[in-house]
Amino acid sequence: MTGIAAHDGAGTSTPAGILRLANAFCDAKALLSAVELDLFSTLRDEARTPQEIGAALGLHGRGLRDWLQLLVGLGLLERDGDRYRNAPGARSYLVRGEPLYVGGFLERSNRNLYPAWGRLTEALRTGKPQAGGDFFTMIEDPRLLAQFVDMMDALTHVLAPQLLAAYDGWDRYRSLLDVGGCRGNMAARIVAAHPRLTGQVFDLPQLAPLFDEKMAELGMTGKVTFHPGDFFTQELPEADLVVIGHALHDWSAEQRRLLVHKAFRSVRPGGELLVYDRMLDEDPRHVENLVISLDMLLVTDGGSEYTVAELRDHARAAGFVSVTDRPLGDYDTLVVCRKAG
Repeated sequence: MTGIAAHDGAGTSTPAGILRLANAFCDAKALLSAVELDLFSTLRDEARTPQEIGAALGLHGRGLRDWLQLLVGLGLLERDGDRYRNAPGARSYLVRGEPLYVGGFLERSNRNLYPAWGRLTEALRTGKPQAGGDFFTMIEDPRLLAQFVDMMDALTHVLAPQLLAAYDGWDRYRSLLDVGGCRGNMAARIVAAHPRLTGQVFDLPQLAPLFDEKMAELGMTGKVTFHPGDFFTQELPEADLVVIGHALHDWSAEQRRLLVHKAFRSVRPGGELLVYDRMLDEDPRHVENLVISLDMLLVTDGGSEYTVAELRDHARAAGFVSVTDRPLGDYDTLVVCRKAG
C-alpha cells in the first residue's frame, strides 16, 4: 500500500506519475522481503556494511546494495558512509521482539495478501477469494496461528490506547466482552486501564492456550477470562460492554447483521456495543480502507469493509436505541450502540 498521498490525484496527472504508481508494488516488496529476512532485527544494535549484512542474512550479494539503497530512499534505513542502520520508524516498529513490532502484519501480507493481489483481476471477474486456505485451516497450523496472533497483538497494541481515549464510558460499567478478541491483548489493556471492569474474551477454542500465555505475559491471569466458542453457532456471554473490533469485515452483510443481533442479546440493559473497523465513506482520498476492503475480497468468501450507515441499520433493527460514531486513529471508525435500560 502506498498511502493516501500517493493516491490524491496529483501523482497521476502525468505519464511519469502513472508509471510510478504502477510500480509501487516494487517498494512494497522491498519492505516485505526485508521483514521476511529479518533485516531490521539484524541491524538492531549497530550499523553494518553490505558485506556484513549479506553474510548475516545468507544473501548472494548481487543486488544487495541496490536493495539497501532503495530502503534508504523509502525512509526505512539510513546510510553513514558504507554502513547502514535502521531509520527511526524501522527501529520502533520493525525490530522483532520490540513492544511496537508490526512485522506480523507484513509477514501475513508477504505470505498471503501480496500473492493474492496479483490475482485481483480474477477476483473481480469471479467474486471468489484468491488466497490459498481459509481462516479455519490456518488456525490448525501452529506456525500460521502464531503469525496471526502476533499480527493481532500488533494491531491491538496500536489501537488500544486510541480506543481507550476515544470512548469515555469505561467507568460507567462493570463488565467487558471482546468478541473475536483473539488472545486477549485488547481486553487486557482495557481492564488494566480500568480495573473495575471484569474482562472476557470470546473466540475459537484453538486460541485458548495462546490466551493463557498472553495473560501470563501481561500479568492479567484471572483478571480476563476466555470463553471458547463459535459466534455463529453459540450465543455470546452477557456483559455491560460488548466490543467487536476488526471482525465484522470478515463476513458478508447478512452475517454482519446476524452478529449485531447476537451482540444486542449479549449487551445487558443500559449497556453498549462498541464496533470499530476500517469503515468506508464517500471521500475518494480515503483509499486505505478501500484497499482493506479489497483484501477481504481476496481472502474471504463474502467479507468487505462497510459503511457506518449499514452498521446503523443493523443496530437499529436489532433494537439499539441510539447509534453514534466518531473517528478512531488514522483509519478506523468507532460506532457506539446503546441498549435501553
